Amino acid sequence: MDNRFGDIEIFLTVSSEGSFAAAAKALRLTPSAVSRSIARLEQRLGVSLFRRTTRALALTREGLAYRDRMAVLIGDMMDVEASLSQDRNEPRGLLRVNASPSFGVECLIPLLPRFAERYPAVTVDLSLSDMIVDLVEERADIAIRIGPLRDTRLRAKKLGHSRMALVASPDYLARCGTPQTPDDLDGHDCLRFSFRRSVDGWPFRVGKRVVQRPVEGSFFGNSGEVVRQMAIAGCGIARHGYFHVASDVKAGRLVEVLEAYNPGDGEDIHALYAAEDRSAARVRAFLDFLDEAMVIAE
Repeated sequence: MDNRFGDIEIFLTVSSEGSFAAAAKALRLTPSAVSRSIARLEQRLGVSLFRRTTRALALTREGLAYRDRMAVLIGDMMDVEASLSQDRNEPRGLLRVNASPSFGVECLIPLLPRFAERYPAVTVDLSLSDMIVDLVEERADIAIRIGPLRDTRLRAKKLGHSRMALVASPDYLARCGTPQTPDDLDGHDCLRFSFRRSVDGWPFRVGKRVVQRPVEGSFFGNSGEVVRQMAIAGCGIARHGYFHVASDVKAGRLVEVLEAYNPGDGEDIHALYAAEDRSAARVRAFLDFLDEAMVIAE
């Protein structure tokens, strides 16, 4: 690396102090070191920056132009550094967060007013989608993922765990009956996802074994929120992470079924972020806030 930034600093100090000796004293350098620096800068630029006489040191026309331009650039650089330094300590700026509609609606959105009150200088851009987005391509700072983690490039902070549950509306159960065993599902509409699942069926504990049972139904949905709304509307029985339907069960909109056969499986919920983004104050603040405020129904 060359000494060009050091030479610029020395040049600006000489121009403000009015002499090599005064600049050397201010910078704690020797006069000869200051003289060599100015000579090196003039040689690189191909112009004379100072007019030297026995009595005074004055800037040439090129020196004046160079001083004025460099003073602006150095000032801008200092402003940028001060801003970044402030960002390290005070959360501010735009924070992009991605999550599934189910988690976003039930768990994230209710917390946003508290986060905004605590960190008024942070603007949250929340994107809800069941598509697995690439944080780099989508320029997202944090993504909430439910289930197994696949992207090893990212850091993960566990937010909680949610069990799975079978639910249906009281209206549906009144019309179609409440299943008592997994085999009773043959006579029911089971709400399924239209995107590819790793296993085509629902797990049940039968005796000491967990078995996968194929299910059928008249309706598919392309997201957890769509399937939840179908269940509330009485379209059939759905299998959800309990965090997604806990408020519906509490309010009586949905009822759990076949609890005795629940295998006890569930899904971990993580906040994913790039390792280098953890140093940004806005990212640290949101991760710490989620750790403190997030309560996931199990």
